[in-house]
Amino acid sequence: MTEQKIRTVLVDDEPLALKGLSIRLGDFEDIEIVATCRNGREAIKVVKAEAPDLLFLDIQMPGLSGFDVLEGLMGGHMPLVIFSTAYDEYALKAFRANAVDYLLKPIEDGHLAQALDNVRARLKEQNAQAQNQALVKLLKHMGRAAEIDPEILAQEASPHRYDPRINIKDRGQITCLEVDHISWIDAAGDYLCIHADGETHILRETMKSMEKRLDPSKFQRVHRSAIVNLDKVKELHPYTNGECFLVLEGGGEIKVSRSYRHVVNRFI
Repeated sequence: MTEQKIRTVLVDDEPLALKGLSIRLGDFEDIEIVATCRNGREAIKVVKAEAPDLLFLDIQMPGLSGFDVLEGLMGGHMPLVIFSTAYDEYALKAFRANAVDYLLKPIEDGHLAQALDNVRARLKEQNAQAQNQALVKLLKHMGRAAEIDPEILAQEASPHRYDPRINIKDRGQITCLEVDHISWIDAAGDYLCIHADGETHILRETMKSMEKRLDPSKFQRVHRSAIVNLDKVKELHPYTNGECFLVLEGGGEIKVSRSYRHVVNRFI
């Protein structure tokens, strides 16, 4: 079976950087470079014309910055984005832009390979969702909606299927906690500690199960035993060996481990 290509556009105002990245991406058989761009305006035009799967995007460029490019693409086709830059001052902004990754120049081979693994995982998830939606549409058209998996049907009917609130039972009392109020969640054995509005709630559940309940555009796992609400991140403090700390509103400080570097490579 022929491997599906990841159609990729490179954007950088430095010709040598474009050439170098093109050469290095040539080592990955599933990466197909469909265009290279020297500025933001050209990038917007090319992305709208080519509808690529992936965009390697420099942040600091003359004229339109990388963030300006994203704004220019809003409302249309939005590829997965890997930011690249020689500066780390844009860390938090890139983090909140929900890029797949953030690579600091000079880009290390291991970090590039990991970033592409993250892209493949994202694309696989997107393809599965698209296939489910196509199946639902076909079976409905054929009058065979009863054959649709109830879970798939529920997802198709409600694209915003993530839990808006979590019910926590403690000593016979049930607390209905709005997920937007959660700052972070950490694991303690078979239980989760949910930190929200200065209080800690205990819930018997696994991290894996909780991840599925939360919107990944807002909640990201940054450690084997920690999930963070991106909207609550106030500061980023780079540490050593590829690790860093996130400072949250209210004073919480969460360590981001190297194993979850794909979440923060884009801003350290």
